Amino acid sequence: MANEEEYAGNVKQQLAKLFDASLKAAFPTGPYVEPLVAACTSKFGDYQCNNAMGIFSKIRGQNTEYKKPASVGEAIVKNLPPSEMIESCSVAGPGFVNVVLSKIWISKNIQKMLIGGIETWAPRLQVKKAVVDFSSPNIAKEMHVGHLRSTIIGDSLARMLEFSNVEVLRRNHVGDWGTQFGMLIEYLFEMFPNIEDVNETAIGDLQAFYKASKQRFDSDPAFKERAQKAVVSLQGGEPKYRQAWMQICEISRKEFDKVYQSLKIQIEEKGESFYNPYIPGIIEKLSEKGLIEESQGARVIFIEGVNIPLIVVKSDGGYNYASTDLTALWYRLNEEKAEWIIYVTDVGQQQHFDMFFSAAKRAGWLPADGSTYPKVNHVGFGLVLGEDGKRFRTRSSEVVRLVDLLDEAKSRSKAQLIERGKAEEWTDDELEQTAEAVGYGAVKYADLKNNRLTNYTFNFDQMLNDKGNTAVYLLYAHARICSIIRKSKKDIEELKKTESLVLDHADERVLALHLLQFSEVVEEACSNLLPNVLCEYLYNLSENFTKFYSNCQVVGSAEEISRLLLCEATAIVMRKCFHLLGIEPVYKI
Repeated sequence: MANEEEYAGNVKQQLAKLFDASLKAAFPTGPYVEPLVAACTSKFGDYQCNNAMGIFSKIRGQNTEYKKPASVGEAIVKNLPPSEMIESCSVAGPGFVNVVLSKIWISKNIQKMLIGGIETWAPRLQVKKAVVDFSSPNIAKEMHVGHLRSTIIGDSLARMLEFSNVEVLRRNHVGDWGTQFGMLIEYLFEMFPNIEDVNETAIGDLQAFYKASKQRFDSDPAFKERAQKAVVSLQGGEPKYRQAWMQICEISRKEFDKVYQSLKIQIEEKGESFYNPYIPGIIEKLSEKGLIEESQGARVIFIEGVNIPLIVVKSDGGYNYASTDLTALWYRLNEEKAEWIIYVTDVGQQQHFDMFFSAAKRAGWLPADGSTYPKVNHVGFGLVLGEDGKRFRTRSSEVVRLVDLLDEAKSRSKAQLIERGKAEEWTDDELEQTAEAVGYGAVKYADLKNNRLTNYTFNFDQMLNDKGNTAVYLLYAHARICSIIRKSKKDIEELKKTESLVLDHADERVLALHLLQFSEVVEEACSNLLPNVLCEYLYNLSENFTKFYSNCQVVGSAEEISRLLLCEATAIVMRKCFHLLGIEPVYKI
């Protein structure tokens, strides 16, 4: 990891420091404003400082030398401290300050990364410890396509935070407690009078087992009564019921793990049952603060501006999602000392999260304005749709099992590779690994490249296309770069230490500048909890590389060494982007 002292900040932050000094020097008596620095795509510059109009509007009419925003812009340029990073500045229109970066400075920074590693470009966030609560399927139900988005988005956010030197607690808040367990346990006892006979082979399809027990529960009043008593026995800790519950949970876990292993997801389970013992104490704390009121036999918290109250104890004395979620939040803040808690669930749960976050603020657990730490965020996402524009389902209207979906992605990817003659060229292991990397990568990228709040249509043909903004195109682009470096027969590790990067061609400079913006893009994706920002960056990086490679000969050119270093820097940044998106890179095609 790069030393804190060495980290000067990303390009935008370094420019902001220079403009901050300039604004203070140009306007020592005020108004004080934060520097507004942004990357720009104009032909006049690489970055822009956009403070002039705002300052002019504040000093307008006062007896000053500034008669228009452009003159404020000129003053900002005049007072900029000298810096090796800036080649030139110009003022455009109503005071926009355009900055052209020095290509020598750009190449030096890329060389530093090549020697020090991509971690030297990791952002530094204010937060030190975060919880990402994602995936969270229900015990005794199969993981289906609805869990895909939470699992993929949550994993990517956790990876980006971890890269940014944040300690991340990856939490799987599984639904492993509640009234449905009475029905499942009672049905289990009926099917297997000897509890020792229970295992996943005996139960078979857990989803079918769940449906059969639900059918009994709905149609047989005597069974229903026994199931309700079983819930009481389980919650009372009776060993026989506790053992049955644990066996059902364990069978489910094994099914979930198949998906997590395929997708290379690391996650730690702390389900609803974990927080259950803490709930009475938390309800008591909230009562002592005067937050809990009686309403129609239930105990509730009223939230300002919302018509319905937040029920924390049901009228039958049972607990619910709100009681568990409030308790989990208290635990994460007080026991796990998390500063940022991120919940990744569908947008349909937005109101629930808004209400329980409001209750936590009323309790004084979170800052009232939400602008300082500790803080909470609900990362909502839209639906996965089928070709018909409706929820993605099988032909028999069943939800699509996630394990089946991943198997199909891999087999389609493998079929494409075989069609391209790779079965003859590669070993079986290489074929399997590449099919898996491309198939699973395609599913992940198709999800992550969209703004998470929108619905997206699941289409294998589109996501496995090797043209356009797809994982297949990007993975192949990376493999091509690796192939260029291999063909040169040069020792790239040695070149990093002894040779230097020169950016004389316009396309070399465009590519290098884009590489340098990696850190600020990751920071933006983290801060706004939007993985699609990183996907867009990665696609544009690939496009910039293609343009560079079309116009700049690498192997056999006079600039071969420098251009090989630029190829290597591009491959390193692409690999880190893939890693942050949870995608395995491929090295040959």
